[in-house]
Amino acid sequence: MTRNIQLYPWFRFLRSLIFWQAVWFLYLQAELSAAEAIAIYAIYDVATTLLEVPSGWLSDRWGRRPTLIVSAAAALATAAMQATGGPFLWFAAAQILLGVHAAFASGTDSSLLYQSLAADGRADDMDHQEMIGWRAGFAGLALSAVVGGALARWDLTWPYIATTLAYGALLLVTLAFQEPPRDRTQQHRVGTLRSLGETFRLPMAVWLLLIGVLMYGFSHVSFVFGQPVIESALAGTALARETPLVSGIVTASMMSLSLVVSIFAPGLRTSVGLVALLLCAFAFQIALPGALAIATGPVAILLLLGRMIPDALAQPFLVARLQALLRDESRATFLSLQSLLGRVLFAATLWIAATSTTDVGQMPDGDLRMILAAYAMGGVVLLIGLTVFAWRLPKD
Repeated sequence: MTRNIQLYPWFRFLRSLIFWQAVWFLYLQAELSAAEAIAIYAIYDVATTLLEVPSGWLSDRWGRRPTLIVSAAAALATAAMQATGGPFLWFAAAQILLGVHAAFASGTDSSLLYQSLAADGRADDMDHQEMIGWRAGFAGLALSAVVGGALARWDLTWPYIATTLAYGALLLVTLAFQEPPRDRTQQHRVGTLRSLGETFRLPMAVWLLLIGVLMYGFSHVSFVFGQPVIESALAGTALARETPLVSGIVTASMMSLSLVVSIFAPGLRTSVGLVALLLCAFAFQIALPGALAIATGPVAILLLLGRMIPDALAQPFLVARLQALLRDESRATFLSLQSLLGRVLFAATLWIAATSTTDVGQMPDGDLRMILAAYAMGGVVLLIGLTVFAWRLPKD
């Protein structure tokens, strides 16, 4: 179990070496169209949605290690497929495999960490170890963003080749994991459905589920539309041809900024409490697309640097708090259900967005601003609802 805990940050680091993150929209838009690029991402979310709960159930029944091995193998396959390129259906098939990767890792990775800590008598260290994992992930994202952006200056395919190599290493690390035992602190075992029912009777678990679902979607708004924002901001300037490199530098900078913020996150968690911290992080997520809808030029690019700050403030603590409320019989199933709901909601909004823009070439600036403004206005309503619900929660 000590080996699992030591390998976990490396697992998160390698899984975050997504060299294509800085150029994926630009690459797909060049190969297909703006509308098809959005649709491709929606296909990924739909594929993950269909697999979320089944993969969580398999993880709870089959084991954490074999589930993560399937995830890593699918990641390796999808990176290789996208590197070769092809028509829309080929990219769609690659996105389905990417959905397998995401779904089979969703909830299972943190469950392996928690059960390894529990077996080692260190369950109370989950906050700290999850933060280490998140920092490793942010470091991987920052490094791969700037390197991927630089590679794309020569060819947009190179970031996908680099990611293929990284995911090969991920598979090797995953094979080195050992299956953790069941949590010995739980005195009796129940079925998956009964275990889920017990969890849904906890107001805190339900509230964490809801805010986790919404924060997933709003975190990805700026991810999906960030590259069009950069492309629009650089249009007509001397850097217009350097959009992939600038996108990589921006992504690396936002991850680096989030690493700095994560240093202060534990103190904020202690000072203001979990609920208040999560609400503030969600409010930040909502404000970002609203600001991007009206910002122009360099200001818009600077705003994107704050995209991952809410995740640094919220996600490690949200996951750690949920793990303490869950049972082994439904641990990964519950977390997969949360991811499923988040992906369904976000995919639905993406399909609507895809019908609101062109199906040929680049996305018009006016369409982009309209979509971002709609996300921001909807988010304000949701934030109010979560705040009202939070008044009934016990202090944490």
